[in-house]
Amino acid sequence: MLIGEVARRSGVSARMLRHYDDLGLVRPTGRTVGGYRSYSADDVRRIFHVESLRSLGLSLKQIGRALKDPAFTPSALVGDLIQWAEDRLARERELLERLRVIDASAPADWQDVLRVVELMRELDSSSAARRQQAVLTRPESAPVPAELLAGAVLTESDPHVAGALRWALARTGDDGVTALAAAARSGDVEVRRRAVLAIAGMAEVPDAVPVLTDRLEDPDAQVRGQAALALGAQGVAAAVTVLVRMVVDGTKDVDAAEALGILSRDPATATRITTLLADRLAEPTADPATRIRLIQALVELEGTTPLEILRRLARDEDRTVALVASALAGIVAERAGEVPDDP
Repeated sequence: MLIGEVARRSGVSARMLRHYDDLGLVRPTGRTVGGYRSYSADDVRRIFHVESLRSLGLSLKQIGRALKDPAFTPSALVGDLIQWAEDRLARERELLERLRVIDASAPADWQDVLRVVELMRELDSSSAARRQQAVLTRPESAPVPAELLAGAVLTESDPHVAGALRWALARTGDDGVTALAAAARSGDVEVRRRAVLAIAGMAEVPDAVPVLTDRLEDPDAQVRGQAALALGAQGVAAAVTVLVRMVVDGTKDVDAAEALGILSRDPATATRITTLLADRLAEPTADPATRIRLIQALVELEGTTPLEILRRLARDEDRTVALVASALAGIVAERAGEVPDDP
């Protein structure tokens, strides 16, 4: 079979077949009287073997070694090819994400594209100071794409840089929340913590409320707490149960008490909060430290019921609890323009 016919049947160009011959990969068995290459059936099968190995990503040199050495074992080479393919896919995914970020920034010209690329490079710097400066020195006329900031804040380990990134994200409003919403449900708890903390800084954005509310059921206490504090500051009553739990556990209990105070401005919510705190105070398993934190939370609440509970606790059997309740009852009474009863 002459080279032209082999090329037609195999799909390998005549030029490539000549190259294979020069490299010794597939040498035709014979020659015609006129000196033309003549391929046997075995030669054609070898061509298909070469093409099959090329499709796996092997170089021609590797293919030559594989076909020449009968003792050649493919396992090590295939393992190397797998690693190479994974590395290539990672690079291509990174490139795809960068292209998406540039596209989302809606560049008006190539200068806009170059500015985004420069910011990407700065945020990839090994210097925390350089990463922070890249965010803080960005001019007002050159807004940072929310997707780029979101990706950076989810991987940033330096607290100062992370703070700068959250500040910049907060300026993007709804776009920033949208860029972080999926990460708030990530299976990686560290990613969820970073995402929810960033969204908490944008809690006044309407789109942030449903994302944060969803995280009140998160299995991680830190994520739940971040969401509850942000929602409480915005007057979202769904956060009440988590905030009371934070007071009981002593996890950012002062912040949680302040958030409960904000929520208590609504009379119906105030009644609910007061009832929950009173129930916790009455639990037989509540230790003095827990009860004191609950008493301190009562001081933050609106309404007259907290003062009544404090005056009752001023006569508690636990002397420490009674002293704290008595002192705080005086503060609440004075704030309300009343004179507290003597304990």
